[in-house]
Amino acid sequence: MKHRVALVTAAVGLVAAGAALVNAPASAAAGGCSVKYKVAGEWSGGFQGDVSITNLGDPLTSWTLEFDFPSAGQGVNNGWSADWSQTGAHVTAKSLSWNAKVATGASVSIGFIGKWSGSNPVPTAFKVNGVACTGQSPSPSASPSSSPSASPSSSPSASPSASPSSSPSASPSASPSTDPGGPAPQLHVSGNKIVTAAGKPYRLLGVSRSSGEFACVQGKGMWDSGPVDQASVDAMKSWNIHAVRIPLNEECWLGLNGSPSGAAYQQEVKKYADLLVANGITPILDLHWTSGAYSNGPDWHCKDATATCQKPMPDAQYAPQFWTGVAKTFKGNDAVVFDLFNEPYPEVGSDWNKTLGWQCLRDGGTCTGIPYEVAGMQDLVDAVRATGATNLLMVGGLEWANDMREWLAYKPNDPLNNIAASWHSYSFNACATASCWDSQIAPLAAKVPVVTGEFGADNCGYDYMDQLTKWADKNGVSYLAWTWSPWGCSTGAVLIKDYAGTPEPGIGEGYKAHLLTQNPYA
Repeated sequence: MKHRVALVTAAVGLVAAGAALVNAPASAAAGGCSVKYKVAGEWSGGFQGDVSITNLGDPLTSWTLEFDFPSAGQGVNNGWSADWSQTGAHVTAKSLSWNAKVATGASVSIGFIGKWSGSNPVPTAFKVNGVACTGQSPSPSASPSSSPSASPSSSPSASPSASPSSSPSASPSASPSTDPGGPAPQLHVSGNKIVTAAGKPYRLLGVSRSSGEFACVQGKGMWDSGPVDQASVDAMKSWNIHAVRIPLNEECWLGLNGSPSGAAYQQEVKKYADLLVANGITPILDLHWTSGAYSNGPDWHCKDATATCQKPMPDAQYAPQFWTGVAKTFKGNDAVVFDLFNEPYPEVGSDWNKTLGWQCLRDGGTCTGIPYEVAGMQDLVDAVRATGATNLLMVGGLEWANDMREWLAYKPNDPLNNIAASWHSYSFNACATASCWDSQIAPLAAKVPVVTGEFGADNCGYDYMDQLTKWADKNGVSYLAWTWSPWGCSTGAVLIKDYAGTPEPGIGEGYKAHLLTQNPYA
């Protein structure tokens, strides 16, 4: 950024409806509710629960759903569209900022992935804001799937909309992953899709985890004091994150200009990437900060000769060495993806001449307005492939990877044809509307895999991200939000309050809720 097993039972459910009979002062809001609880899919030891709450009383400004599991072996592992908690058998789901208001007659849908042992009976009583929802009847059953790797047969609710107080009307998203575990899949390109070694389509859905690009040159250690242990990975898994993009610094990897030991940095990167792979999460290694004095452009452009900020293009002096080293380190592990350069903007130095920009992006060398010799994307592809590494590669476009219009014409040659297009999309970019995505990105996604390597908004709301993720889901595009870093969301693009995964209101809550509805294999 600039600045499993087969479903073994039919779904079961119940509806609780009617106005609650409670004594309340005349000034109190009248309560009443209808709650539909459905086991959307069940497998050995686990299940997906979908819950729909309809407000039959006065408008709500916030809500809390409560119920008890009948069996001691039942529990909530993680959930979406609510703040879920459980004490003993008692389950509580509290509204989030974007779906707290529910008008009279309107509904809100939430869900969770649960566990069970012995039996998985349906709860028989529900309360909303302390008011009992009475009157019960069974809901229709869902058909079990015969596929040994099928996802739950019914999808969770649609992701939050710009008008959370109204009843959800969007089409359901793909079901969350029911992957029973194991390491991240080996990946390669097939046509316009990323696929596993077995040929199954797979989307990279997750986050960028910043600090590996800057902490090492700012005296902040390797990861800016953030943990890279199992607990921190478990926090990511609680969001249903399946891919993590890791920005890196070429000088720290190579041990140049007084940066920490290259060997120590390399060891930390490999250790973290291996941990992610072991947990079923795809690591995407991104060359983010590079060397090269750059004096052109506005004052905010990076003009330091060393790798202490973001440059318009990678340098020929060190970037190929960086990728040679990374490729040798991860050679033979195709669960690791290489994002060759973060956000190119070579056209700025040539007074926004896009033809010169695309030529510089692909071919490198002496580029107009860039005083150092540039490593083009072809140079970096060649550096990786010369080691024998077969890893999936990502290559960006112009305008900080937002302009992808000539990407196919300037795609570097790869003997393995194993390259995905890396697109970045922020609310302040030139291409930041569905109409632009339809005209510029969808045609590209029809030809090659497109990975939204970064996306976010210039505020802390979820509206822009909601639009983009829904569009990307419809068009088979992968996405990685910026950033899984607890920096405080004052101007946007910060997802969490802490490395335990506590979401920021709005942006973090919305994205977590959406990820929990997604299956990367769908």
